[in-house]
Amino acid sequence: MTQTTAPRVRTLVLLLLAAACALLAGAGPASAHAALTGSDPRQGAVVDRAPAQVSLTFSESVSMDDDSVRVLDPKGKRVDDGGPTGTGGTTYAVKLHAGLPDGTYTVTYQVVSADSHPVAGAYTFSVGAPSETSVSATAQAAGGGFIGGLYGVGRYVSYTGFAVLVGGAAFVLACWPRGSGVRVVQRFVVSGWLALTAATLLLLLLRGSYTGSGKVADVFDLGLLGEVLQTKTGAALVSRLLLLAAAALFVAVLFGAYDKREDEERRDLTFGLAVGGTVVAAGLAATWAMSEHASVGLQAGLAMPVDVVHLIAVATWFGGLAALLVALYRGPADTPVPTDAVRRFSAVAFGSVVALVVTGTYQSWRQLGSWTAFTDTRYGQLLLAKIALVAVLVGIAYFSRRWTARLADTAAVVVRQRGKAGGEREKAGAKASGGSKGSGNAKGAGASKGSGKAQGSGGSQRAAQLARQRAAVDAARQKRQRDADPHRFALRRSVLAEAGVAVVLLAVTTVLTQTEPGRTQEEATAAGASSTAPSTPSTGAVTLDMPFDTGGQDGKGLVRVELDPARVGANDLHLYVEGPDGTAVDVPEVKVALTQEAKDIGPLPVAPDHITTGHWSASGVQIPVAGDWEVAVTVRTSDIDQVTVSKNAQIG
Repeated sequence: MTQTTAPRVRTLVLLLLAAACALLAGAGPASAHAALTGSDPRQGAVVDRAPAQVSLTFSESVSMDDDSVRVLDPKGKRVDDGGPTGTGGTTYAVKLHAGLPDGTYTVTYQVVSADSHPVAGAYTFSVGAPSETSVSATAQAAGGGFIGGLYGVGRYVSYTGFAVLVGGAAFVLACWPRGSGVRVVQRFVVSGWLALTAATLLLLLLRGSYTGSGKVADVFDLGLLGEVLQTKTGAALVSRLLLLAAAALFVAVLFGAYDKREDEERRDLTFGLAVGGTVVAAGLAATWAMSEHASVGLQAGLAMPVDVVHLIAVATWFGGLAALLVALYRGPADTPVPTDAVRRFSAVAFGSVVALVVTGTYQSWRQLGSWTAFTDTRYGQLLLAKIALVAVLVGIAYFSRRWTARLADTAAVVVRQRGKAGGEREKAGAKASGGSKGSGNAKGAGASKGSGKAQGSGGSQRAAQLARQRAAVDAARQKRQRDADPHRFALRRSVLAEAGVAVVLLAVTTVLTQTEPGRTQEEATAAGASSTAPSTPSTGAVTLDMPFDTGGQDGKGLVRVELDPARVGANDLHLYVEGPDGTAVDVPEVKVALTQEAKDIGPLPVAPDHITTGHWSASGVQIPVAGDWEVAVTVRTSDIDQVTVSKNAQIG
């Protein structure tokens, strides 16, 4: 039975790994959380005079270097002057050369989102009238190519290694303490540590090229590596390596001192290992939570610990499942996985599923924002696929629990059979020993004396060989007895099916973490062309459209700010609030603040008066100097739900 099962197992595992790699390969370039929501001049605009600068506004904070934004003339020559300037937030500007001639200009940008993913794009505007241009305005491939694919594989391996390390150790500590002495389980957990360490080092080396040029040569650029270490993601990867050193100590104690202790002493050590292991696991999970999607957007302070719980629940379920699979298929025959251990893991897995449902529901609401995002965005479609896979996994787990219950009914029978077989072996051995003794007494003392030394040496070798043969025969018999249990065999198959679905599910999750959340995508789409027009200098007025979402009930909408005549001195400010359907709505409070970072002016508060439904106004708003001003609007929709949105406008 085992000879025919093993090839099937290997074939199934290889097919599932191939499916996972296909998912990762088909993911394409990473689609980041940040999105371009505004620009000045806006995309496709035709302005009368050449602007002094180009400003870009993103949906969340981004990081830039001196070469992140380029402005090219119709011949492809750069006309930007110096690197981008900004507050380190959502809006950046780059100055242009004076006296630019008429024609079509191309703006390209490549930045890094606050959730660690690269963002790239391009658009055009024209001065005077559109013209032919030799520059392609096709968006750059951010995070794509060979380096992007390798980076995606590294992310998958790191998630897998984390699950194997944390889940395997939790399986031994909480479900099967005697498994700490099983060599195949030891190798399994150590392989998770090695995979996570190697993947973390790979991601650290690839990071600079992944968010930059995408060239293989940049992987070995030490200067670029130094810049990566100064970023949030670089710091998270270094912290992960330090925590892995602590994890190595934990693994050494688990498979060293813990395994050698007696049952009484082992119970005393279990509590310390459980506390220390939980702290290390939470720290490792936090290196993802503090540098990716959970660290930005709505309720980041709550989302990060929720993400930590989510990751640990995933690792406990998937890693423990894989450890159980390895023990069932590759564990020694004389140390089978006991029924109690399988039962305990079943309870742990159930708790993990409950934690996954609760945390996953919160994460889905936070990242999607609406029911339509499930079908209208790529993130929502991937999330639906993940939910379907989880449902399949839970269904298979239900059958595994049934086989686990039936194992208890057959365990006593197997023990009795083994005891009976052992008693028969002892009787046979005693009879053989008596016969040998009688034969030995019949021999003469002289023969015994003359050849005693030679017979003693050859007899010991023969005895050792016979002992090894008997041990092999006993192990084979015990393996046949173990595998003859139809319930245990069914449990092995169901656990294998669970592990196979988990492999694909982990691949979908990896792709999901690299995909732009549905909430961000819908907000960028809702902004549309009007939101990319922060100013219209030719009319002498500025109109700013800013989508907002406070996170509470009826917390989504659009706020429009009109500043007239948008010049130095007194200005009239009108503020309008609209709901998702475009109708005017009232909110408990709105506040406006004007800031010019370049000259360290502001924020200058403005308290507009409520005029009518959805309309606030303020007169005599003083603008002291011309330049690029940030207009920030705080919208409060309830006692606890509020958000501040901002855009930049050229005034004067």
